[in-house]
Amino acid sequence: MSLNATPSAERVHIGFFGRRNAGKSSVVNAVTGQELAVVSDVRGTTTDPVSKAMELLPMGPVLIIDTPGIDDEGALGELRVRKTKQVLNKTDVAVLVIDCTVGRTEAEDALIRIFEEKKINYVLVYNKCDLLPEGTVPELEANACLVSATERIGIEALKETIGRLAATEDSKLRIVGDLIHPGDFVVLVVPIDTAAPKGRLILPQQQTIRDILEADAVSIVVKEFELKETLEHLGKRPAMVITDSQVFAKVSADTPREIPLTSFSILMARYKGQLQGAVLGAAAIEKLQDGDTVLISEGCTHHRQCDDIGSVKIPRWLKNYTGKQLNFQFSSGVEFPDDLSPYQLIIHCGGCMLNEREMKYRQKCAADQNVPFTNYGIAIAYMQGILKRSIELFPHLLAQLED
Repeated sequence: MSLNATPSAERVHIGFFGRRNAGKSSVVNAVTGQELAVVSDVRGTTTDPVSKAMELLPMGPVLIIDTPGIDDEGALGELRVRKTKQVLNKTDVAVLVIDCTVGRTEAEDALIRIFEEKKINYVLVYNKCDLLPEGTVPELEANACLVSATERIGIEALKETIGRLAATEDSKLRIVGDLIHPGDFVVLVVPIDTAAPKGRLILPQQQTIRDILEADAVSIVVKEFELKETLEHLGKRPAMVITDSQVFAKVSADTPREIPLTSFSILMARYKGQLQGAVLGAAAIEKLQDGDTVLISEGCTHHRQCDDIGSVKIPRWLKNYTGKQLNFQFSSGVEFPDDLSPYQLIIHCGGCMLNEREMKYRQKCAADQNVPFTNYGIAIAYMQGILKRSIELFPHLLAQLED
């Protein structure tokens, strides 16, 4: 991804679905104007979801996802269908491609039921209209388009329909911009250790700095050992201190009580719409017993360092805090278990690489199965006794925690 590219998690996710040989990949290519998907007369050419971040007018930055056929067969086919259904968890707009020479089948009807159950905006695309007998005009649903991907008939109308479905009001929430004022100083604490990526800041830190700049405020970035001296010599009280969760305890000790303190992870949980549930879910740490299993889940895949926060530090802190013999399982990337019953607690990363819909889906899965759900920064703040302080910026949530 180029340095000026919109992160995938911030793009509208448009998923293309359909039976094998409905012309789904041809429709993808016609809409994008690129040979994004491999096209063939052989059924089942698309074997795994294929994603492409791009600019698509009139929508702007989008992530296009082409999926395998929903009617794939055999053991491998079942796996492909499962991967297709996983894509639905992050889809903002679903495009269901139907061979209009065949019409709708139970396979499409089943997908439509899932769209409606998950409250996903969708459009039905009847493809191959050039193969219909001359003068034939099929009766279409209100949310349907008639197209020919090969002849590029109806493609512009389809793009406009997708654009309307993707259009939402700008989110009222920002990462931090709505909590500060022009001219405010915001101190960001960013440790540079063996686990830090070489030559760059991690995405939540980059996004927070950008949001501060857009609020016409000033960001001051320091390492944890520089914070105390920086605050003493700043000459102006900062609006807040935002820290990496791994150094929460030291930063809390070095930040005067009158200065608001929070973490990147807590701000990301709010940005993804799951702060309240994650804060309340942290209390489950107190109920962990010997033999309980904790799922630690990350939304991205990366090379794990020797002192990785998810696989090493959090398990160590949990064992030390609870004094219990706990079991840990780990998931990363797009993989997230359907069955959460084996777990007594889920601790998720901030989800900077996942869009809001996917993060809310994962939290809802946990709630539906009565499994407490929290995130890295909130769990760390809870174990270090500073969770209440770290959410004082959100009085309504603090009041709930104190009830």
